[in-house]
Amino acid sequence: MARSINQNAYSSALPNFRNLGVLLRILIIVNVVALAAAVLRTSNLPAAREELLAISALVQPLLILSLLTLVVANDFLRRLPGWLGVASVVAIELGLTAALYSVGRSLLGPESEPAPLLRYCLLVSLVTFALINYFQLRNSALSPALMEARLQALQARIRPHFLFNSINAVLSLIRQSPKRAEVMLEDMAALFRVLMADNRDLTPLAREVDLCRQYLDLEQLRLGDRLRVEWRVEHMPGDALVPPLVLQPLLENAVYHGIEPRVEPGLITINIFRTGEQVHAVLRNPFSGQSEHLSGNKMALANIRERLQLHFDAEARLKTEVVDNIFEVRIVMPYLKGDLTDE
Repeated sequence: MARSINQNAYSSALPNFRNLGVLLRILIIVNVVALAAAVLRTSNLPAAREELLAISALVQPLLILSLLTLVVANDFLRRLPGWLGVASVVAIELGLTAALYSVGRSLLGPESEPAPLLRYCLLVSLVTFALINYFQLRNSALSPALMEARLQALQARIRPHFLFNSINAVLSLIRQSPKRAEVMLEDMAALFRVLMADNRDLTPLAREVDLCRQYLDLEQLRLGDRLRVEWRVEHMPGDALVPPLVLQPLLENAVYHGIEPRVEPGLITINIFRTGEQVHAVLRNPFSGQSEHLSGNKMALANIRERLQLHFDAEARLKTEVVDNIFEVRIVMPYLKGDLTDE
């Protein structure tokens, strides 16, 4: 099952209401609108504070109930045609508004005189349409046509020195071990095939790990015992969908900055596991203490951070730290289940 980057640059008219970034944006925008309304309706700060509390008493229950309803109905709504999905969201909001209005009147008693229901429905409709329009504009900014060119610039590329060194290493094997040289050439072909592919689609984590193993096998060919690799993937969810080449550039930097400058052997560890609905990937390599290491990693790290954001929004993060002369990169992504049988 190929998942496109459009899981967050949404192909439908509606956003993914189960995405943390979308929920946070809705919360912030609605509360900013409430704050602006309170300020515009008063002339001083104390009065604005009181007005904001009054507005919040009306807005927050509807906002929380709306988000819960949209999260539950997300899959159904996003399967609807664009206009029908938008109409369904508006209908849900109007229905919740009417229900809360009735409950509020019954709780406050007949002596209360709230604003007419029609006014509340009109305001809710305006805010709902404004939010949907905002997400549609964001969708346009992340549309495939624009994103394809952007991803080509973002996509990590293997350094030329790796290509030249790998070819030389394979050439040295042709006579003494032709079968092994053939396997190495197949690994190189697979690696560069991925680099030249359309990398907008998410890929199963198992395939990304296989690609990383091929890359490290090639590096092992030329570095020999200087490169030691430890895989900890017993608890890896192989069907988790991840951006292509999210790990390989980090391993390339680990070899280039952590192993090549050393005379003695160096260890690279790759630990991938799942906790709940999150996938963790932790990569560690020796740290030389030179500033070149961090500056050399800067481009790859910025590249991966942006691709994670484009695919997963606020639900993914990348963190780096140096502990006891070990450089560590930790990636956290949401667990989206794919299909390992799909091509």
